[in-house]
Amino acid sequence: MRKAATFTIGTIGITLCVFSIVCGARAQSAAGTLELAARITPTAARPEPVRQFTFYILTRSYAEIVKEVGEKDAPPARNEFIDSLKVSPELRAWLKSHDVLDLTTPDMDQLLTPDDIIHTPEFLLAYQRSNSGGVTSGIPKPKYSDADKTEHPEKYEKQRQDYLTALKKFIQARPETVSGVELELEGVNPQRKWTALQNERNKRVERLAPDVAQIKYLATKADTDLEGRASVAGLAPGSYWISSLNLDAAAGDTRLRWDVPVKIEPGKTARIELTNLNSTDARGYNP
Repeated sequence: MRKAATFTIGTIGITLCVFSIVCGARAQSAAGTLELAARITPTAARPEPVRQFTFYILTRSYAEIVKEVGEKDAPPARNEFIDSLKVSPELRAWLKSHDVLDLTTPDMDQLLTPDDIIHTPEFLLAYQRSNSGGVTSGIPKPKYSDADKTEHPEKYEKQRQDYLTALKKFIQARPETVSGVELELEGVNPQRKWTALQNERNKRVERLAPDVAQIKYLATKADTDLEGRASVAGLAPGSYWISSLNLDAAAGDTRLRWDVPVKIEPGKTARIELTNLNSTDARGYNP
């Protein structure tokens, strides 16, 4: 009985071994190969091979990976950003109702109505400064003073309303006096802060995306030789992307990145040329 049992187990072991070898051979024959050649053509120059450069073979597009990381580190909503600004409630309301954050845009005078200027403290002050120093003839001048606000509040409020009414009529009659008001709005312009928030977020995304790509989506790597060529064998059939991640390949005045799709078929070799035509200009890159 013991011999029979031992023989049976040995037979099973031999069978499993043969099965493993056969399956391994089949898996090997089902795998595909990737061959790539990378070259950059500088301005008015000949193509140069991308030498000793690491390409990452990913199971997902790097652009989509960047998008994935960006969605997890989304910038604040526009209205939330506006609510955080240390400006008057009137200016916050104006910003929310207009598709503009840059108050220094040259066509700002076309966006402002007389009511906007009269009822928004920042716009009123900018208009007054833009037309101060006697550069604008006939402009109404306020007759009230800051002291009247506490000593004679009723008088102050009446004179203030009279001034604003007269100023509104003047602006309606002389719309050209609004021109140049954007030059006085730099101090309260939210575009600078908004741009800084975007830039910081983009830096975080660009810093994190390569790690996510290598941890979650890396199939293998390929290092180019002195001719700019690389080869990877044993790739399972499927869709891949050849990526330089956030690294630039440079030649002359040209800096490029790649995120090129490639399909690996069972037992076949896929050949890809990476050139300026299927690249992304690194100078225009923005996550």
